[in-house]
Amino acid sequence: MYSYVQLREMIEHEPIEHLLEEAGRIRDEGHGDRISFSRKVFVPLTQLCRDVCHYCTFATTPGRLKGAYLTPDEVLGIARAGLAADCREALFTLGDKPELRWPEARQVLDEMGHASTIDYLVAMCELVLEKTGLLPHVNPGVLTRDKLAHLRTVSVSQGLMLESASERLCKPGGPHHGSPDKHPAARIETIRLAGELAIPFTSGILIGIGETREERLDALLALRELHLRYGHIQEIIIQNFRAKPGTPMAASHEPELEDLGWTVALARLVFGPKMNIQVPPNLSPTEYPRLVEAGINDWGGVSPVTPDHVNPEAPWPHIESLRLRTAAAGKILVERLASYPAYCRDAARWHDARVVPYLLRHADADGYARAEGWSAGGVGAIPSIAAPGRKRSTDLDAVLDRALRSDPLAEHEIVRLFAARADEVAAVCHAADVLRCEASGNVVRYVVNRNINYTNVCHYGCRFCAFSKGRHSSAINELRGAPYDLAHEEIARRVEEAWARGATEVCMQGGIHPDYTGETYLSILRTVKQAAPDIHVHAFSPLEVTHGAATLGLPVEIFLERLRDAGLGTLPGTAAEILDDEVRKVICPDKIRTDEWLRVMQAAHHAGLRSTATILFGHVESPMHVARHLLRIRELQARTGGFTEFVPLPFIHMEAPMYLKGRARKGPTWREALLMHAVARITLHPRIPNIQASWVKL
Repeated sequence: MYSYVQLREMIEHEPIEHLLEEAGRIRDEGHGDRISFSRKVFVPLTQLCRDVCHYCTFATTPGRLKGAYLTPDEVLGIARAGLAADCREALFTLGDKPELRWPEARQVLDEMGHASTIDYLVAMCELVLEKTGLLPHVNPGVLTRDKLAHLRTVSVSQGLMLESASERLCKPGGPHHGSPDKHPAARIETIRLAGELAIPFTSGILIGIGETREERLDALLALRELHLRYGHIQEIIIQNFRAKPGTPMAASHEPELEDLGWTVALARLVFGPKMNIQVPPNLSPTEYPRLVEAGINDWGGVSPVTPDHVNPEAPWPHIESLRLRTAAAGKILVERLASYPAYCRDAARWHDARVVPYLLRHADADGYARAEGWSAGGVGAIPSIAAPGRKRSTDLDAVLDRALRSDPLAEHEIVRLFAARADEVAAVCHAADVLRCEASGNVVRYVVNRNINYTNVCHYGCRFCAFSKGRHSSAINELRGAPYDLAHEEIARRVEEAWARGATEVCMQGGIHPDYTGETYLSILRTVKQAAPDIHVHAFSPLEVTHGAATLGLPVEIFLERLRDAGLGTLPGTAAEILDDEVRKVICPDKIRTDEWLRVMQAAHHAGLRSTATILFGHVESPMHVARHLLRIRELQARTGGFTEFVPLPFIHMEAPMYLKGRARKGPTWREALLMHAVARITLHPRIPNIQASWVKL
């Protein structure tokens, strides 16, 4: 990160092309080829304001409005129109404290029973959140700590443009004269308080209103100081002044493209690779390549429903046009949420518990928006993955080249594959298909089997499980159905029936019944083999093996040998979930740990029992966790060679307790499901030749 002295030296002496080149390089270091945007609906709660900014046409007088505030029905109508257009963000914008200037505003608030505009804003955010699920982002002006905290309970992000750190602009003749809420100290204090409250926050500067370039740098450095202290500023907007008829600044000169590009590059140099730098696309509609070159990575909110009420003369671009023009600049357009990915991925820290469930419903594994309606286990059509042609990044090609040479990939390379979007997805899948053909030709295999779940009673509390009974509320049990424990006669009947119908295998698993012992599992095996001596028995996850061994006081190795001798053929690789204890503490805190699962599988392989390996994905894990899971499977396979196949299991959210409680995503997206199978093939090649699809879930 550049120091103040370095930045002053650069802006005084470096040619603009050098600044843009360095800014673009830094942006690519942090964001690669992604340029994000948010699909939003614009809710102008009130256009009354106590301030009189000399460039603003948003604020007006009561006589020009139908009402001082939008009514709840009007707010909900706008939000529902946004929902119908696949929006995910409800952007609330409003004037600052209008009730302190306009009696009409005070009267309406009194009639509605609200003490302030902010109290009404809280109520409307709550209404939109609960009735539509849209995620509120609010731009409410200068606020006190308690007002910020109250809004945090009903919104996923807040914003306040610093605009400028120059007090000079508030003096007579300046654009902020007569606007008490535009004093820099007041705005900086609001942004600071938002940091103390861990509110994902948007800020930025407005250029071309009379400030100098040195004052722009001062404003950006003031914001950087706050962000370094609190980490809460999720985006910096560089907004270019637009002269509007009917305002005191109607004849003022608008910033040139070179000036805008210079300021964008400066912001990138000030904040470094990870910050999100935004320029509204409707304010510079013909300059996209230059803005991308200058270091932006975000276009901001774009509405397919409502105009930009702050800049009504500048229409939003059509999203498909934005996608194509972003691709023409060599980048991929990715839809985000009002809360940026880094904040969404760490939702418990940055968001109130009340809004987290709404946020997770809209999020994918990277923290971006779920850009499709498909869910694993649902009946929706398989979506297409939009992929306009562009020059693809070489970093992905380098990883794929290594994979095609069968070089073992590192964790960061696997994570990069999972980050594939648009045309990159096809490239990853093509590489996986080449390796599939190399490993197994063009033959796709299947087995005729029968699943027998001998009990759904379980004394573990896995938070993803919609199958087990025993440690849950009556409401959850009612959702899942009654508990059962199959008699051995019924198990035998099902085995005989399967064999008679051509099955060659039974797959048997169940809950960890508190009355089961190791002898129970041995007895089940004897029952199966008596019913159909030649049928293959694929049964008992490492959790059941661990439980059975413990109840008999035996080492796992000895118990596995007894299971093998009783007729066990292979082990299912379930109970793996995510082989990373950071995730296991969230989804299955009382279950066997990662190292325990791996030890059981290693012991099984040494006992001559081969097994599958699985992963449960699409809930709370990140690509980093999945990469670690794959590497642990690959490492064990290198030692034992005992895994026959790898089986990705998409999380089915509909009846899962942790989803119903708002603690998990809605399963993987279709893109993530494709990449899970493709990246598993690439990562595990040539160690594990078979990648299996759990087709009933897909």
